[in-house]
Amino acid sequence: MSHYNLILVVLGVAILAVAWLPSLLKKFPLSYPILFVGLGMLVFWLPLGLPNPDPNEHSTFTMHLTEICVTVALTGTGLKIDRKFSLWRWRAPLQLVMVLMGITIAVFTVVAWKLGGLLPASALLLAATLAPTDPVLAGDVQVGNPGEGREDNVRFALTGEAGLNDGLAFPFVHLALVVLAASSLHLGQELLHWAWMDVLYRTGMGVLAGWLAGRVLSFLIFDLPRRVQINPEAYGFVALAVTLTAYGVTELLHGYGFLAVFVAAVTLRAHERSHEYHTEMHEFTDQLERLLIVVILLLFGGAIVRGLLAPLTWTGAALGLFLLLILRPMGGILTLGRSRVTWPERLVISFFGIRGIGSFFYLAFALHEAKFADGRALWAITGFTVLTSIILHGTLATPVMDWLDRRHGRPTAGELEEQQHQEAAPPAS
Repeated sequence: MSHYNLILVVLGVAILAVAWLPSLLKKFPLSYPILFVGLGMLVFWLPLGLPNPDPNEHSTFTMHLTEICVTVALTGTGLKIDRKFSLWRWRAPLQLVMVLMGITIAVFTVVAWKLGGLLPASALLLAATLAPTDPVLAGDVQVGNPGEGREDNVRFALTGEAGLNDGLAFPFVHLALVVLAASSLHLGQELLHWAWMDVLYRTGMGVLAGWLAGRVLSFLIFDLPRRVQINPEAYGFVALAVTLTAYGVTELLHGYGFLAVFVAAVTLRAHERSHEYHTEMHEFTDQLERLLIVVILLLFGGAIVRGLLAPLTWTGAALGLFLLLILRPMGGILTLGRSRVTWPERLVISFFGIRGIGSFFYLAFALHEAKFADGRALWAITGFTVLTSIILHGTLATPVMDWLDRRHGRPTAGELEEQQHQEAAPPAS
């Protein structure tokens, strides 16, 4: 009971902090995930007798906790995008997902295999795990709330990319499982099954089920007669219903639930775009997402001080730095070479490939499905890469985005928030 009560106290303090830290840190080059990882390291370092939050020992819990967090984040991400979907309007995030992510996985797999010393299946799994950017920890570089208007090229590209690639990286995780399990005699047959099942069917089902879920929920929310419409006070529960229904049904149909949740949210957002429902729903998912982030980051910090990074070698650390500092920036610049975004925007988009909770889920999922001999090394490299991304991108996000806003004559996030506070303040008597 003493451990239980202690955990309640830590969570209470952390949740209270997340309620005001984002606003407090708007003007400073620091993001609240850095502080919560540090808090987790401190709490689990103290001799309090807390259990070891090792993701290797608790793979099922890790998988489901990160799965729920990413799913909720994808709903909020889809709801806050104001731009209507079309191949032309969404060309920048589609390029980042369809081209850059494929290049990243291919190049990183070869480097991790040939130079990093990993087995082929492990190298591919690590590439698929670290390739997608994160919708959870990238709030400082994403678009604002629904209808807020902060949807410039950089924020829109990074938001759309984070929403799409968490589903489209899944085929490569399945490919790593195929490479691990298949013998040389049956590899061709297994690859054919992977191509039509894990690439074509699962992706297509994710898009179709997400679109249908969005359309059905749009009808239930907006188009039913007024006497049977949903009470506005229950909009938050509807947000959770969209998330769980779209994800669960799609997974039951063997589609990619992450992709379905994002597509459902974008489809729902396209219906009655100015309705206050979208803001209410986004605020609910944002609060739920932050609650889950607190838990995950505390456990991540605890896992670090309890030895998560102990198997990390200089080669493994170099792989993580290669991804964040060389492969992603250079690949992004080349991918967006013919796009209409300006050079400063292209540089910012290419640099802010934030890695986070989604990477934890993919690795936990794969290690839960099959036994990789170097599983602890994969966790060490992934943990190091995510920690580096949290510190590097979290420190630079505010000053870089402020610089970009001023360059384009826009108010910064801090200036907008201060303006909103002044408008909300009661007039002086």
